[in-house]
Amino acid sequence: MRGSTAGLADTLAGGGRARAAALQLADVLFASLVVAPAVVAYWKSTWTLMDLYVLPEHAVWSAGACAAAGLAVEVATCAAQGWLARRLRPELGAWYYVLSRVYTLAAGAACVGAWRGVWNLLNECTGSSARTLWSTTCAAALSLAALRALRNICAAPFAVAIDSPQDYFDVPTMFRTSSRDLAQYALDCIFSVAVVGSLVVFVWRGSWALLDIYLFPDDLAKSYWTSLIGGYVLVAITFLLQAPLRWAAARLHGAARLLLADLYHLLSFLATVNVWRSVWGLLDLYLYPETPRLSNWLTHIGSMGLLMALNCSNSTLVRGVYIDAEEPAGECVVFPCHYLRLFFHKERTKRRHKRALAAAAAAAAKQPEDASLTPLQLPVIEEKV
Repeated sequence: MRGSTAGLADTLAGGGRARAAALQLADVLFASLVVAPAVVAYWKSTWTLMDLYVLPEHAVWSAGACAAAGLAVEVATCAAQGWLARRLRPELGAWYYVLSRVYTLAAGAACVGAWRGVWNLLNECTGSSARTLWSTTCAAALSLAALRALRNICAAPFAVAIDSPQDYFDVPTMFRTSSRDLAQYALDCIFSVAVVGSLVVFVWRGSWALLDIYLFPDDLAKSYWTSLIGGYVLVAITFLLQAPLRWAAARLHGAARLLLADLYHLLSFLATVNVWRSVWGLLDLYLYPETPRLSNWLTHIGSMGLLMALNCSNSTLVRGVYIDAEEPAGECVVFPCHYLRLFFHKERTKRRHKRALAAAAAAAAKQPEDASLTPLQLPVIEEKV
């Protein structure tokens, strides 16, 4: 659900300004209107299916079981990321696709389970009064800001994770320790998942519950539609502010730059939680409400099937810890929504590679008797082209 933009600016450079602006707009619309609703639908259906099937008669035991199993799987996938990247490679062909998607399904269920468990345990232990919600939410947000990890509260539509083989299993840890030191690496994985991840749940749970309290609590339909409209208005405002804030961030340093990035991520989070709450609630209200099992199984299969077909199923995963303002200059306020731009960049790179090979072959054909032109020199010709 989260990501970094480090290095993407240079990677996606190319083309005219008008074309770049059009692709950027298309990426924003794709992330907001396609990926975000599909991700929310997956989370909502998986969460509700756990409500229906995981110890439904015992709320605390159900929450505890989900939290324990989910956090354990998350720590395991974090610790084993290097091993998985070495063993599951595209060279395996169809097996790579099958096994990598099985990983996504398992990791996705673990993420939802961990969040559901921590969320419901908080409900059981702290209650849902406005005063308690305000205090826990603010304390968690300030803790994340102190750890320079506030940006981890962001999610779709402000993050689209492409199912790319080179970083399919990557899970950045809080302290970026090496897996060679097993003790430190294990502690880093546990801290990243159990501490930072739980603080993110605290912020989401408090913000969501406060919206339930203050936003038309006696009329759910009106409340959800208001959240939907307000959320997408804030999404549009956030993306429109990106260019001027990127310019400002590039000229700031230290605490000022960090504060700007954090405030911007808080604005994006306010938009995100409204979009998520509205889509979640509207699905509950209008999609076969009388048959919750059928409704949620259809939503679960359909949403994940769509995301896999679009090659962005990893957008459903909550994994890794990203540091506030870790990217250079103004890139710290750029959201990782580069689906279409990455696609066209790859296609452009393939065309350039084919033209280079064709030019090298043509040059070799023109000089068949030139002994100095050997196959070892073809890459040099390709590079010049």
